[in-house]
Amino acid sequence: MSDPTESGFCCPDHSGPQSATRILSQAQARAARMRLRLTPVRLRTLEILIAAHGALGAYDVLEKLAAEGYGTQPPVAYRALNWLVEHGFAHRIRRLNAFTACAHPADDHAAAFFICDRCDSVTEAPAVAVTAALTDAAQAAGFAMERATIEAVGQCRACDGAGA
Repeated sequence: MSDPTESGFCCPDHSGPQSATRILSQAQARAARMRLRLTPVRLRTLEILIAAHGALGAYDVLEKLAAEGYGTQPPVAYRALNWLVEHGFAHRIRRLNAFTACAHPADDHAAAFFICDRCDSVTEAPAVAVTAALTDAAQAAGFAMERATIEAVGQCRACDGAGA
């Protein structure tokens, strides 16, 4: 398997200033192009996800939003997170019951997520070939696939090296 960073997709820590700025700029441009309203709470939620070194649970996001005066009720975070996921600015990582910023929000794309079972970091990588194979398998089984989330569990480069 090739290194996800070779294709331009981020490593687990996409919070560096250049990557964070690029991700946010792509998201804002997409929102404008699609005529979507990136409200202050949605924008701040996205910024929180971008700054995270892995996926965050809704209550983690809510805690940060509440500290900044955006409200203390769970629907504040859940509405923003669900909107971000629905419009391709974030992804839900089901294994962790958490959310992560999309590494490339400029366009719709098939993605796979590599989850470190030691540090819970999440790496997003292109998954066009995997999605095509899954679609073919579904069709062969007489199944009409609507969506798929591809999540693989193992160790990130940092944790794998630490265990050696």
